[in-house]
Amino acid sequence: MAGMIARLRGAVLALTPPVAVIDVGGVGFKVSCSQAALDLMSIGRNTDLRTHLIVREDDLSLYGFSSDEELSLFQHLLTVSGIGARTALALLSRLPPDVAIKAIVGGQIDTLSRVPGIGRKTAEKIVFTLRDKLGGLDVAPSVPMSAADTEVIAALTSLGYSITEAQNALAGLPRDGKLDLEDKLRLSLQRLGGGQ
Repeated sequence: MAGMIARLRGAVLALTPPVAVIDVGGVGFKVSCSQAALDLMSIGRNTDLRTHLIVREDDLSLYGFSSDEELSLFQHLLTVSGIGARTALALLSRLPPDVAIKAIVGGQIDTLSRVPGIGRKTAEKIVFTLRDKLGGLDVAPSVPMSAADTEVIAALTSLGYSITEAQNALAGLPRDGKLDLEDKLRLSLQRLGGGQ
């Protein structure tokens, strides 16, 4: 049943983040979406979502993602004891899949625990449960990501910037290895217009 609705393509009728209403053949589907999916949407324009349906006794909840990688990571996160759909969605809305996977496989507890709703113990549980399962996934980042890069993205998204904005700001920095974490964060904020 959970795989019954695997994809939705239609016009965006309403946006109340994280929820979007998508018109598919005259039926409005209410979908809780990742930030990356929301960043690609505007009312009246068509969108194409990969989806996961969660069936409960008294509720059907649909979750939407911008890529197969996001959907796959969401489904992996749901296998971790104590991680529900909202927490998994929060993680994906703060960290793009390649950054999240690198944090999990690399045991970067601090990066994961910065996500609202994920404390240190939960982050440790995610790493313990998923490290081996995700280690073989081939998710190539658009630019090589260091541990400092993941920290910068986590910091920028915690300040309210979207994943796309954070990645674009970081991608525009020199890749010569001379910048430390503080420099990367300061320069990223300058590129985003939020720092001097």
